[in-house]
Amino acid sequence: MDKVFFNGRFDSLQGEESSFDKTAAELDFYRIRSLVAQNAASDEGREFFNGINPSTDFYEVEKRKAMGREWNSYIGSTRPQAISYWPPVKNSFELLGKDGAQLSAAQFFSLAQFFTCCTKAVSLLQEASTDLKIPELLKACSSIDKNQLDLAAKKIFSVIDSDGNVKDLPELREIRNRISALRKEAENALRRYTSDTRLSGVLQSNVPVLKGGKELLAVRWDRKSEVNGIIHEVSSSGQTVFIEVEEAVKANNSLVQAQYELEEKIRTILRNLTLEVGFCRESAREAHSAMILLDTTFACARWQKSVRGVFAENCDLQKEPPSIKGARHPLLGAKAIPVDINFMDGKRVLIITGPNTGGKTVTLKTIALFALMNQAAFPLPADEGTRLPYFDRVFADIGDEQSIDESLSTFSAHMKKIASMEKHATEKSLVLLDELGSGTDPQEGGAIAMAALDEFIERKSFVIVTTHHGILKNYGYTNPSCVNASVEFDQKTLSPTYRLMMGVPGESHAIDIAQHSGLSKKLIQKAKEYISTQQADVSALIKGLTAKHEEMDLLIRQQKEAKDKLAIKEVELSEREIEAKQKEIELRELEAKQNFASLREARSRLENLVRELREGEITREKNLKVRQFIKEFEEEAEKKESEIETERQLLEKQQDALKEKEAFFAENGIKFTKESRHSSSKSSKKTKRRISNTEALKSAKPIPKEENDRYAKKTLEQPKKIIPQLAPGVEVLAGRERRKGTLVQKEKNGESWSVQFGAIRMSVPSRQLQALPLEGKDSAQAMQKADYVLESASSSQDNSRPQFELRLLGMRYEDAIKSLERQIDLCTITNFANFSIIHGKGSGILQQGVHDYLSHHPAVKDFHFARPEDGGTGKTYVELHT
Repeated sequence: MDKVFFNGRFDSLQGEESSFDKTAAELDFYRIRSLVAQNAASDEGREFFNGINPSTDFYEVEKRKAMGREWNSYIGSTRPQAISYWPPVKNSFELLGKDGAQLSAAQFFSLAQFFTCCTKAVSLLQEASTDLKIPELLKACSSIDKNQLDLAAKKIFSVIDSDGNVKDLPELREIRNRISALRKEAENALRRYTSDTRLSGVLQSNVPVLKGGKELLAVRWDRKSEVNGIIHEVSSSGQTVFIEVEEAVKANNSLVQAQYELEEKIRTILRNLTLEVGFCRESAREAHSAMILLDTTFACARWQKSVRGVFAENCDLQKEPPSIKGARHPLLGAKAIPVDINFMDGKRVLIITGPNTGGKTVTLKTIALFALMNQAAFPLPADEGTRLPYFDRVFADIGDEQSIDESLSTFSAHMKKIASMEKHATEKSLVLLDELGSGTDPQEGGAIAMAALDEFIERKSFVIVTTHHGILKNYGYTNPSCVNASVEFDQKTLSPTYRLMMGVPGESHAIDIAQHSGLSKKLIQKAKEYISTQQADVSALIKGLTAKHEEMDLLIRQQKEAKDKLAIKEVELSEREIEAKQKEIELRELEAKQNFASLREARSRLENLVRELREGEITREKNLKVRQFIKEFEEEAEKKESEIETERQLLEKQQDALKEKEAFFAENGIKFTKESRHSSSKSSKKTKRRISNTEALKSAKPIPKEENDRYAKKTLEQPKKIIPQLAPGVEVLAGRERRKGTLVQKEKNGESWSVQFGAIRMSVPSRQLQALPLEGKDSAQAMQKADYVLESASSSQDNSRPQFELRLLGMRYEDAIKSLERQIDLCTITNFANFSIIHGKGSGILQQGVHDYLSHHPAVKDFHFARPEDGGTGKTYVELHT
């Protein structure tokens, strides 16, 4: 088994691969595998899927499922796609670093693309790990040596251009110039003949013909002597000869020699490059294995999103039964009806009965297919809460396999399969038996079926059976290891509902279906007379059990609704309690504002003390008196503010706890309507608090396109205000009364500042200070020291973060250039090195304007068109200096 990927089948099937292939094909596993593979980004990823089969390696399967879940969270975060297309490169690794080996320019270009994809994937996943929990994806990235691959890509691109051709290197330039001159010389020689009017009757055509890599003149056979040169070919009619004129022979011979020199020089360059890039051979192999793992798990996550599926949870059959919520067969698409399959604890044999075309076989196949998909680490088209165990083998006897060539009847074919199951089934095996006991005498077939089930129960295998035999329904009731189930049948419409009812056997409804299908009333009546009283009693018993089962379901639903209502009441009471506390805090804040009058009185007393100090003699007692007053004033204000802040924080914790409780209820299917939460509109709001610049930046969102288009006009019309850092000389608003003052110096404790209020200097805590914005000529000087920038109300709605993909389609030239200019400025500020521009093709004016602007901008390091499959000349990738 490979150290990164699993690629093996069930352990006990290694000697019977054809049997497994047949079972997997019957269950449509290979078709599902192909559907999942289509979501891979690379051809090599899609090819790798062909070797993925169900595995019994628990840890490897769980690791891949965990990676799929992490990819799902990454896809949901609207981040750029981390896995991009790369050409096939696996066969190129072996030649790297080998003497005498040479890769072609196309192979080197593919390697460079692959290395670029690797570094891009690592960078994006590492960046995403700051917000998302993706440990398994990061672990896979750890085997990718980003630095080595980046260095190797640079070496390749120093020789190969962005189109995959060898660059015009100095050692090739002279030869290429010579080839160009020789071609021109040969063309001039031909032109002298084709433009000579005297030869119009000699030449069959004035256009040279390309044959054998040379341009030749088509000359009439009877006048070939009038053209000096070498005859290369004669037409099939014999009326035309193709002549290489004498003047062009020398030029063409020199051209062939020059082209050979050029090819030999290119081979030498590529041979040397093959040796130079050899240092990354092992790193490239490890990166390739990691990228295949990332690509295949990424494909699973993408398919999971398309089918609205889940990765199944693991369950131990010794502790809990399997459960499948809302199962939908993936090949039925929108026509699939979700089915809940809840197995009962301690029951290892499920006997499904019911009418024909009722969905018994589809249910059987769905369970088995889900088991195979789960152990191949594929997502399942089901709902959250789905859990499945790990099986060592899956046996299936589905359909009719009679064979005339092998003298094998329907019954014999079934018995041959059951014999193989009896021989190899274990307590970890899944056994599927469709129409068990059919194809022979019902009494004997039923007896063999019960004997087979006894054997599987003794082996503790997990068995799912479909049947029409009434005796097996009774067997399911009397055996403690079995449970009956049925596919529901609507008596009014005489059609199946495809709903699986656990614990209740089903009727075949053969007579009802026959009558609905057009059988005469006479035949129907005869058939009913042939049914014995005992069978009728069994049918009545089943109908009674079905009615009881429906009644029990109704009671369970009513109990759940009552429980949900109690949960909603509990949440509402908690919301009201929080709202009451919030109102209390608001009242206390109002009280604090009302006490502002007393604070003004205290200020008046302070000013009197200052006046007394100025007018009289300054003594130690007076100084101590002033300081004591200021200290008491500050302590009282801080005490009140601290009390309010403490209660606010406690309220926020209660609000967070309430949200967690609501989320828990939502996960368990309890939904809150607007009517049931009329009181939560106020209590659900967070109390206002100050946030740091870091928190503010984290909450930033990408700039919408329509806002981006209007940015230039808004920024010109509305000037910015600069908020400086706290520093000596900066004007601030201090304290709860928001008095204007000037910072003098920072106190020794590091938590307070000395602030000058007119003739008074006071010590104020840093958290009670707010710097005033600067305007005019001071703003430019303060820009370098500013913590953040305030814009006017309308412009503050614009987000100041660059876009990964700048869309200029439909914009006027001037507006497009302004948007591009702003994008580059934002990228420079946020250290954003790469982005793309969608400008379209159209008449080419916008495309040319964008390229002209980029070619002259000092911040632009490189730019080039996208590959054809990614937009071609309608899209440009830009790389900035960092």
